[in-house]
Amino acid sequence: MTTRLVNLVIDAARPGVLAGFWAALLGWHVAVEEPGEVDVRAPENDGWDLDLVFVPVPEPKEVKNRIHLDLASSTRAHQDELVAYALELGGRRVDLGQGDTPWVVLADPEGNEFCVLEPRERYAGSGAVASIVVDAHAPGPLADFWAGITGWPVRSREGDTLVGLRAPSGRGPWLEFLRNDDVKRVKNRVHLDVAPPADADHAAAVQEVIAAGAAPADLGGPALPWRVLADPEGNEFCVLTPR
Repeated sequence: MTTRLVNLVIDAARPGVLAGFWAALLGWHVAVEEPGEVDVRAPENDGWDLDLVFVPVPEPKEVKNRIHLDLASSTRAHQDELVAYALELGGRRVDLGQGDTPWVVLADPEGNEFCVLEPRERYAGSGAVASIVVDAHAPGPLADFWAGITGWPVRSREGDTLVGLRAPSGRGPWLEFLRNDDVKRVKNRVHLDVAPPADADHAAAVQEVIAAGAAPADLGGPALPWRVLADPEGNEFCVLTPR
């Protein structure tokens, strides 16, 4: 497979404002600011090779996101500092029925859920973001699909509950698939983008991804240079033009 992960995209009513929240919270910077998108990028030494891309949409958030970020902390004091800073920036605490857990569940200013984890050895070298977490009815098969189209190998399997991928470099965040039986009802407000390399044929790359188990996901609107597909559990993602 020739495609690789390039973006995590977040729908937003006010992309610039939301990008500012995440850039400040993570200690990253706004790298692109255009009418159609705002990109937040990690420092080169963070190990994160993806951009956080915020795009404008008119639809309000309706349900809990099926994809969210887990933030890493180095000590309990650091975790408390991250939580306090997120609240200061405009985040809020949310109750998803998690009960008494060592991690803290928050939402950004537009209601996108994320977690601030307690210190865990697993994420010690991940940088600011420990993991991109994807809800899945069947974590194993879904993780295998994404491993195939990204080149990120499966690095951990915890029964049928949690399966983790990580970049071949061993740096940056995990991509984790967590068992969740909720039914997908609306278009995801957070999605992943993949792209083939600059010298690849876009149409051929799209067909390769479809052969791996994706399905076309025409969301309407004008013709676009990229293709919108859905993974085996219906999560939308884009195959961008070669780069």
